[in-house]
Amino acid sequence: MTDRPPRPLTPAPLAEPEPRTEPLTELLVQLPKAELHCHLDGSVRPATLLALGAEQGVVMPAATPDTLAAYMRVDDARNLEDYLARFDVTLSVLQTEAALERVAYELAVDAAAEGVRYLEVRYAPVLNTRSALDMHGAVEAALRGLARAEQDADVVARVLVCAIRNQPPELALDAARVAVEYRHRGVVGFDLAGGEAGHPATRFVRAFEYARGHDLACTCHAGEGAGAESVRDAVQGCACDRVGHGTHIIEDASLLDYLVDRRVCVECCLTSNVQTRAAASYESHPFRAYFDRGMNVVLNTDNRLMSGTTLVDEYAHAARRLGFTLPELARVARNGFASAFLPYAEREALLARLAPAFDAVVREGRAGAAVEAGVGMQVTA
Repeated sequence: MTDRPPRPLTPAPLAEPEPRTEPLTELLVQLPKAELHCHLDGSVRPATLLALGAEQGVVMPAATPDTLAAYMRVDDARNLEDYLARFDVTLSVLQTEAALERVAYELAVDAAAEGVRYLEVRYAPVLNTRSALDMHGAVEAALRGLARAEQDADVVARVLVCAIRNQPPELALDAARVAVEYRHRGVVGFDLAGGEAGHPATRFVRAFEYARGHDLACTCHAGEGAGAESVRDAVQGCACDRVGHGTHIIEDASLLDYLVDRRVCVECCLTSNVQTRAAASYESHPFRAYFDRGMNVVLNTDNRLMSGTTLVDEYAHAARRLGFTLPELARVARNGFASAFLPYAEREALLARLAPAFDAVVREGRAGAAVEAGVGMQVTA
């Protein structure tokens, strides 16, 4: 943990989740989407938290799904560390195979219901080993849940194994080894998460080298709780293929050009960045500037529970707050599939299968179905 700045007098304003009956929302549900940055332990159904707590004898901080959802949504964080503190609640009941399998299944089917056709679920299995589980059991449980979801819903779901920045580098190397073991069984990447300040990615370079040396793709949380130098550390110091958040890349024009030129994907998370003060507001978030500069950007929820959001909500925020047109959002969605850590042939097959759905949504939008009075949403190219 780092020294915390004084608490702001007024919390940053957060938008309420988008209504589910508006024409724009309906089109965004129909738009095929890929989500590349979604934390398993940050995306648990409130009702499931209560059920798991009852089963395991763990008292939750609220007694109903609605009040628990309100408690878990972080509207008062002073920084990233404040935001991450809510994970203590979810992790308290995610220490068994049954619990992990259940929440993985539910996350994937919930995502599929909002038009997510490819999902990368990330979490740190070392945080699920407080009881009888080891990291292998924690990975296998989530993979079973995702495999069941693929049978029941129209979604392809894979796992990214995370290491944690405030833990010893040796544990990160252990996590990379576990990730590599499951490289052909559903794990498609390695990630470094947790508070950035004081924990540079290059401190964990051996873990990244191990993953890359065994042909496993890498991403890294960077430029969220620290400046643009954290992104440079991840991309140039650790050779990461993608960047998680990257909100502060905008502060370094040369680095921004470097990422654009090399098509490094930046996994943007609008709502959580406002919550953690990485961005002052939706309107000032650099996602629009990144897109206009030609950066390979995708939209993500980060943590559906702590941010009280869905991927449809995040796309709607981009439309309403940042002026994205429907064709532009379709490009963002395609970026997600193209930047997935799936094998190239599988990525291309997904895009080919979903091409008619992309075309239908944009065509319907251009016909005027998504024009909303007072919103300023433009649907033409």
